[in-house]
Amino acid sequence: MRAHTTKSTHKSSNRTTQRASPKATRTKKNISEDVILLLTEDHKKVQKIFKDFAKSKDKMDEETKEQMVRTCCQELTVHTTVEEEIFYPAMREALGASDLMEEAAIEHDSAKQLISQLQNMRPDDERYDATFKVLGEYVNHHIKEEQDKMFPKAKKAKLDMLSLAEEVVRRKEELLGEETDETRQGLMS
Repeated sequence: MRAHTTKSTHKSSNRTTQRASPKATRTKKNISEDVILLLTEDHKKVQKIFKDFAKSKDKMDEETKEQMVRTCCQELTVHTTVEEEIFYPAMREALGASDLMEEAAIEHDSAKQLISQLQNMRPDDERYDATFKVLGEYVNHHIKEEQDKMFPKAKKAKLDMLSLAEEVVRRKEELLGEETDETRQGLMS
């Protein structure tokens, strides 16, 4: 269960003032949402996984538990990647250096460390459930900070939310495609 961690250089021209043309805002999924809605959907998805895990962990078999944790870790890995490559640079460009952005980066690093630990554990490890629970607590704190503090600042900064959403969707598709390719290669080995 190794996460794919390639660096990608995503540069975007003046995200704060350009508006995408209506035709440019359409992708395979006909995006009509902004980046904040996409990131919030990701938040809800992982929060549901953490909640379901907490309710059912004692009743789950190891395979189900491992699949749930693996799915959550993949969602978090893709989410943090698109934030770090696309959304956070746009925020830094609009806001300049800020404690909020530095805290978010540190929270991402902490989550990545816990994800790495989980990827090197088995569900029967005595610290598996506790590690996933702590990851959930960190992630929930991070989500609250983003939604209560960062997202309102993004709206006030007048970022081009639709353009950012398009970039996020494209990058997520790339990352999920890479993950699928890695999984297939792992199964063939």
